[in-house]
Amino acid sequence: MNSKVEQQHSSAGDTVKFLLAILVAVAGLVGFYWFAEWPGAVRGAALFVVLAVAAGIALFTAKGRALREYFAEARFELRKVIWPTREETVRATILVIIVVIIVSLLLGAMDMVISWLIRLLLG
Repeated sequence: MNSKVEQQHSSAGDTVKFLLAILVAVAGLVGFYWFAEWPGAVRGAALFVVLAVAAGIALFTAKGRALREYFAEARFELRKVIWPTREETVRATILVIIVVIIVSLLLGAMDMVISWLIRLLLG
């Protein structure tokens, strides 16, 4: 991650853009329910488009730019990851399955012993 510390102050333009994005999203939701007689797929597609437009408007604010920069840095960091090979993944998966089986057998045996002891004590 980048260790930059920035003070971001939202301007009046950013506030207007956020309000516009919220209004567009609310209008899309109202329209989704207002046109209830339309087919669901059409209403869903229209709602998706309207919400995408609202998100696009919000991305042009200072916080939107910061969000885009965050995702760009996250992608950059993901490129540095050394992913396990298929063989390593299969070995780890088999090991996890074996451990789960062993633990479940131990818990089942403990449950049987405890229930046997309770039956013994209660008669």
